[in-house]
Amino acid sequence: MSAGSTQFIGLERLPAEGSLVVPGRLGYRELLTLEKRFAGRPITWLVEENALVEPQTRDHLSRANVLAAAFSEDDASPPEVGTALLSKLQNGGLLIFIPGDAIARPGTACHISTKQLRFLCDLGLPMTPLAVHIPSECALSIDPPSKLPSAIIAPGHPIPAGQATIARYRESLLEAAERAFSSRDFLNGSLAEALLAGLKKWGGSSALHDGSDDSTLSYDKLMGAAIALSKEIKLATNKPRVGIILPPGKAGMLANLAVLFAGKVPVNLNFTASRDAVESAIRQADLDRFITADPFVRKVASFPWPPTRDLLFIERILPGIKNQIIKWAILGKILPLGLLSKMLGLGSRRGDDEAILLFTSGSSGEPKGVPLSHRNILANVCQFGAPLALPNKHASILGCLPLFHSFGCTVTLWFPIIEGIDLVTYPSPMETKRLAELIAQHQVYLLLSTPTFLRGYMRRIEPEQLASLRLVVTGAEKLPASLAEAFEQKFGILPLEGYGLTETSPATNVNLPSTPSAHDDDTPRLLQHRHGTVGHFLPGIAVRITNATTEKPTTLDKSGVIWMKGSNIFLGYLDRPDLTKGVIEDGWFRSGDVGRMDDDGFLIIEGRISRFSKIAGEMVPHETVEATITKVLGLDSEAERKIAVVGVPDDKKGEAIVLLSSIASDTLQQETVDLRYKLMDTGMPSLWCPREIISVEEIPVLASGKLDIKACERIARGQ
Repeated sequence: MSAGSTQFIGLERLPAEGSLVVPGRLGYRELLTLEKRFAGRPITWLVEENALVEPQTRDHLSRANVLAAAFSEDDASPPEVGTALLSKLQNGGLLIFIPGDAIARPGTACHISTKQLRFLCDLGLPMTPLAVHIPSECALSIDPPSKLPSAIIAPGHPIPAGQATIARYRESLLEAAERAFSSRDFLNGSLAEALLAGLKKWGGSSALHDGSDDSTLSYDKLMGAAIALSKEIKLATNKPRVGIILPPGKAGMLANLAVLFAGKVPVNLNFTASRDAVESAIRQADLDRFITADPFVRKVASFPWPPTRDLLFIERILPGIKNQIIKWAILGKILPLGLLSKMLGLGSRRGDDEAILLFTSGSSGEPKGVPLSHRNILANVCQFGAPLALPNKHASILGCLPLFHSFGCTVTLWFPIIEGIDLVTYPSPMETKRLAELIAQHQVYLLLSTPTFLRGYMRRIEPEQLASLRLVVTGAEKLPASLAEAFEQKFGILPLEGYGLTETSPATNVNLPSTPSAHDDDTPRLLQHRHGTVGHFLPGIAVRITNATTEKPTTLDKSGVIWMKGSNIFLGYLDRPDLTKGVIEDGWFRSGDVGRMDDDGFLIIEGRISRFSKIAGEMVPHETVEATITKVLGLDSEAERKIAVVGVPDDKKGEAIVLLSSIASDTLQQETVDLRYKLMDTGMPSLWCPREIISVEEIPVLASGKLDIKACERIARGQ
């Protein structure tokens, strides 16, 4: 792919017959490229007469040899406008819409307002969505802009006349945008090389601040230590993977970098999991060496530690290789990246080769190995970072989520190194008092958390301690509206919900604050966040929906199982082709979550398919039932979880709903009846109401804050 040029992908999709072509965005340069590319066909440019367009575009449209058609959303009905424009489609004519200027996040596929998009769909014309991907807006900071193509243009699947809807348009556009993004050269690269490039580029300006001992390690020193440690790891094992049992901090970062620089795959093990889950992960990953630290071994005494001979204690190794650390820190500064990479033997594993191995939490079964490739991680670092557009000279991120957690891995290991953002670490996300001190001390910009952990800030922290935060993103569980509002009221910043899965590397969606801009107030501003949703899809991710009951495709605005496609999607579970077959189909990943997309492109998650019960043929969402129960009982959603809904087998209706409750009561039978009436008063169907309430001391949750579904089901079934 040549630098500076405009690339076209899949032009064969563009129908030979006339079509209304609707780019998600279109600048003057891309307009001229399209005009030149389709010079053999009649072209008419379509623009809304009140749209703000570039002066160059306006001048171009005013020329006598350029056919242009204007319309107004306010003074004509769409069908009438469509009929008037039909003549422009004769003889294979292309009627190409020009979206006006809009304030949007970098990498946004669609810059068209919902109102305008609805008007275009209602014209009744055959429509072809057109993705216009701008790599300079969506690139790793280590990639020189001069090597990037100016644009990648890809048509989506055509939509027949009279069938265009906002949902169909967005589905086709996002699929085309995914094809464009996934064609990028950097995705064939090596994660190890990218990290080395980041450490070199940002070595003198960025650093890791470890809150456990208030030490600071600049990225150039981090590079020297990681390279020296990698040599020791190579000597310690011939296995392709190395286990890491460490919390967030300089030791955890060093271990992960060193394993990659050794040409091996890091496997961060979940030290909060059960013995069976840990032993299963070790067996599946075929591990014989584990990097850890003496203090951590003593702290987590309940962990099923491997024999001492298999443990590599990082604090014992580093003092003995001090001279090597100094040598590699110096060489890392003075040697060109290409030569240094060659000396370390990096780059032989890249693209679709396995880069890291994570394990699912095991909330609904035995942990599954999720190998993520170099392509997966590089894609997701880019996808997550582009719309955030963090100022790397003034931004820092708090890394306190476990490294075995997919967000903790991608966003607080690889992302800050590659993008040159200061990383502030602490071993636990639950010690909010200390975390708040670190946020204030280092002026942290971005906080990643879960609603469970946000509740800790609400109880213990003073507002001024979090004054530096400009972005708070939550995941892992649904963000209650009352918690978000209370957090904003206390700290002056609204937490925004994101979404992702281990299998998607993990980030796929995020709500973001409104985009700051130098534009005047007349420029339309696209919506960036909406409560009750998990936000827009990140760049380069396609989506489709299938009916949860029939498994047949449906439109994005209809509730169903969410499927995704993109370079961040894993290739399959470790040594489990049977499980892979159930979730991967022609490159599409079946997420297991049920949801839909609204007209503004926000994804609404309605629950895991495993958190639905099929009762008398009807799909009942557990999370919706929980939310309604929380409301009718007047429970505080800012406090710890008090209830959980579980489905149990039922001979007559297939399944029945059971409520686990940690609210003390002596009259559970009467409360079940009372609750049923309260729920039915809200309009909830009788089928959805709990059949019984089971008293528990506490609701089982995982270390991430997620509900422990497996444990809840065992309780509900009396196991």
